[in-house]
Amino acid sequence: MSKVAQALVAATQRLAPTSDTARLDAEVLMAHALGCSRSSLLLSRMGDAVPEGFAAMVERRAAQEPVAYVTGVQEFWGLPFKVTPDTLIPRGDSETIVEAALDACPAPARVLDCGTGTGALLLAVLHERPQAQGIGIERSAGALAVARENAAALGLDGRATMQAGDWTQAGWADGLGRFDLILSNPPYVEEDADLSPSVRDYEPASALFAGRQGLDDYACLLPQLLDLLTPAGVAVVEIGHQQAGPVAQIAGQAGMDAQLFRDLAGRARALLLSRRQFPQFP
Repeated sequence: MSKVAQALVAATQRLAPTSDTARLDAEVLMAHALGCSRSSLLLSRMGDAVPEGFAAMVERRAAQEPVAYVTGVQEFWGLPFKVTPDTLIPRGDSETIVEAALDACPAPARVLDCGTGTGALLLAVLHERPQAQGIGIERSAGALAVARENAAALGLDGRATMQAGDWTQAGWADGLGRFDLILSNPPYVEEDADLSPSVRDYEPASALFAGRQGLDDYACLLPQLLDLLTPAGVAVVEIGHQQAGPVAQIAGQAGMDAQLFRDLAGRARALLLSRRQFPQFP
């Protein structure tokens, strides 16, 4: 029987035509198949027999299915999150939203996450702020179930309430009250955007696309935020790398000032929105 080291070489070659991270993908899949960490794999498991099921996982990845959907888990903010095809896969770039939120609102009592998906943004903030309570709103029943599982698995279900909600529908915010911090990674992809097959063919379209310019959900959600924020509350929303100006304009028309945050690659990634303190004059 071939050993793990040999299987990794073969898997890397198999994945190279469709993945820019073929070796990493192979190692992550192998570690998952072995039930160990990637570091343990590299340090002590290279001579093991190849586990059953590894070859099938490689073929799924070769068909451009994201690694996170193959393994069913994605790390975000150092925490493990269950993912399924009902949810977007949390990206490291989105940690910019968490960082900006924690800096801008260091002691939130109540946090709202609009379009919570896996629950990653909300649960990361609650993990860092043990005094906070949070609500995650999600319109997808499948994603909502995943968010609840993640809250329970991280021991945060006592402070995180995941509930159905759709900001495009009247009355969705009735009874929610006000929040010190609002988070959101709304759909913001242009409907004709050129996406990789691993995204377009596998991740949920309802969580990706937002009209011809990718702005439809901002135009709907942002004007509703001031009614949900406490007087000193702030919101942090993820944006596409070319959307800072248009989204800031929408926020301004809704009575909010916007501050831009960039990710580690220097791309526009998030806007911090706060209640405008001074009137604007033409």
